[in-house]
Amino acid sequence: MNIGDKVFYPMHGAGEITGIEENEVGDVLSSYYVFRLPMGNLKLMLPVDKVEEIGLRELITPAQVEEVVGILTAESEPFQGSWNKRFNTNLERLKTGNVFDAAEVARNLTRQNNKKKISSGEKRLLDLSRQILISELVYVCNKTPEEITAWIDELINTHSVEDS
Repeated sequence: MNIGDKVFYPMHGAGEITGIEENEVGDVLSSYYVFRLPMGNLKLMLPVDKVEEIGLRELITPAQVEEVVGILTAESEPFQGSWNKRFNTNLERLKTGNVFDAAEVARNLTRQNNKKKISSGEKRLLDLSRQILISELVYVCNKTPEEITAWIDELINTHSVEDS
């Protein structure tokens, strides 16, 4: 990975490697990538030697955006059980760092919230899934967060089978 690379960090979203810094923790000098997330203007320090372990990955390709669109417009997955079981299942899906899982979580929770308000915990997961999805699509589609947000909302809500 190099300075200027745009990459994805699980549970945070897409951002850019803006530098490499050396920091001493205890008696150990280590190299860290400076990772900036555009949403929230967050700066993270990621250990260079743990990139694979923490799940840093390349962004999806423009061709894979069509798969995201397909997920957002597909019928929601029915979920049986309590909200806390749904919460834990969705949290595990977001931890994978897979944009397609994030799209499914965003779609399902948005539609669930439109039918019947979701819990505050699930609302936080909905916000996180959308942040993850939006941050990656901003880079891949070369659009603003506002444009991507409006597009995602249109895809999820216009194609909602449950509202028919």
